[in-house]
Amino acid sequence: MSFGDPNNPYGQPPQAPQGPYGQQPPVPPQGGQPGYGYPQQGAPQGQPQYGYPQQGQVPPQGGQPGYGYAQQPASPYGQPGMPGMPGMPTGYASWGARLGALLIDGLIIGVVPVILYIIGIVMAAGSASSSVSSASSAANSCPPGDYQCVSNAYDTASSSATPVGAIIVMGLAWLIILGGWFFLVAKEGATGQTPGKKMLGIRVVKETTGQPMGFGMTFVRYLCRYLNSLLCWLGWLWPLWDDKSQTFADKIVGTVVVKAN
Repeated sequence: MSFGDPNNPYGQPPQAPQGPYGQQPPVPPQGGQPGYGYPQQGAPQGQPQYGYPQQGQVPPQGGQPGYGYAQQPASPYGQPGMPGMPGMPTGYASWGARLGALLIDGLIIGVVPVILYIIGIVMAAGSASSSVSSASSAANSCPPGDYQCVSNAYDTASSSATPVGAIIVMGLAWLIILGGWFFLVAKEGATGQTPGKKMLGIRVVKETTGQPMGFGMTFVRYLCRYLNSLLCWLGWLWPLWDDKSQTFADKIVGTVVVKAN
């Protein structure tokens, strides 16, 4: 005598198993091609699944990784890249190149102001000489022993011989120097190169990005360059033994001077 299925003693019809979280499980197809997610009938054993490397396949050594291989994570934004990456520093400039660029820039913005300043000194000296001559002539015309007359003569000659022209010329020289200084800041901030640096093939970039700093940070760097002159110009000589050829100003603002591509 048969009592039916021992796992179903009450004769209830079998129910389809419940899917996870209450979802209905997929019903396998009755015929034709199997649905997506079901193993294919007659698939050869040992064949690697899609997305996995095949047996004996050598992973790519360079360039883009093959499909199915994990890609290397990119460097986070703002972090130093690998040497040779586009836009990143490729080689630090020598101390001699930096010195040469500094001298060239100084000549470019300093020649005309120096000439004007010399002209102003000559004009001031000529004015002082004429003032002394006129004061002497006025003092000789005073009665003997009249010291008040002599003092008034020298005061009058001194006040009338103020070198106004010399002051104007010297002031113009200082304005040209100041304008040239801002010109160098603007050029270096926009392109990383002043005329002197461009002639010698070097440029200033931010160490973490390899890009020019902009006007603001370049202005700060030029102000910090005065620190290089402390302690017997030690900051200007520091690139001779520094690993990154940086001056004190470079270390403060985080810049490096590299060879231009």
